[in-house]
Amino acid sequence: MTDQAPVPYAGPKRSLSGIQASGALHLGNYLGALKRFVDIQDEEPFIFVADMHAITVWQDPAVLAQQTREIACAYIAAGLDPKKATIFPQSAVPAHAELAWIFNCVARLGWLDRMTQFKEKSGKHKERSSVGLYTYPVLQAADILLYKATHVPVGEDQKQHLELTRDIAQKFNNDFGAPGGQPAFFPVTEPVIEGPATRVMSLRDGTAKMSKSDPSDASRINLMDDADAIAAKIRKAKTDPEPLPESVEGLAERPEARNLVDIYAALSSTTRAKVIEEFGGKGFGTFKPALAELAVEVMSPIGARMRELTGDPAQIDAILKDGAERARAVAEPVVAETKKLVGFWGA
Repeated sequence: MTDQAPVPYAGPKRSLSGIQASGALHLGNYLGALKRFVDIQDEEPFIFVADMHAITVWQDPAVLAQQTREIACAYIAAGLDPKKATIFPQSAVPAHAELAWIFNCVARLGWLDRMTQFKEKSGKHKERSSVGLYTYPVLQAADILLYKATHVPVGEDQKQHLELTRDIAQKFNNDFGAPGGQPAFFPVTEPVIEGPATRVMSLRDGTAKMSKSDPSDASRINLMDDADAIAAKIRKAKTDPEPLPESVEGLAERPEARNLVDIYAALSSTTRAKVIEEFGGKGFGTFKPALAELAVEVMSPIGARMRELTGDPAQIDAILKDGAERARAVAEPVVAETKKLVGFWGA
């Protein structure tokens, strides 16, 4: 352990994020992740498909590879350019697993015990959960710090995991990463949580997050839904009997109304306040058709492009292969230097 605290990280700004390869993607994934990935693609981010995270719960092996391709299709259909963003499968870069083991030995049980997502996902029978589900946040830290990512676009539900990543980076830097007061080896990553719809809620229950695991297909707009399905789901979305309020504050105790306003704001790249300025005082009989028209306009082309891309798996495989090669070129030197700092033989 070094006696001298490291000076701040001095490397370049770099963004990274990813989506788990399990189940069909929906509007919440688009607004909370894909749209934001596209917004930062000129920064040449690393955008991966989290297939290693996916197997923390059971996945059909015959389906997993196809789901990985479908996530990549969604990235491209949403507007990511694979020449700008490095798009790759997590499992194609072995350094993720290598760094995760080192971080397992840096992180502390008390830190992981505080992770609320494990408690939510494991339920009352945590002893039946995989060890991988428990240490999921440590692998997430490795995903991020392997590329020395300084910024990570995330939803509110991942903020706690980013705090763990920061703790791991700081402890590693203090223990190993900056001998003699040199700059910190790993950055203390900043979460990027912004926009009106970083947490999109169910169309059937404004207090529950929109989820691909919800048994009701009416609760979400899938990226592959056609125009008719999108419009129908918006029309049938749960609301209350009152018109939209004339101030943003009036949404506070109205979860369904707030959710639909947030979706409109995010799809139109505006704010809650602007939506309320336009629709405040009007009933859902006016607002829902406008939202349905907007959702169809934005989402239908993405679904059409996804259907086109899924019909050409060779093209997607070529993009993933190229992205994996580019990712390994960045990741391997970082994990090699990490091994040297830790003291592994031959590093």
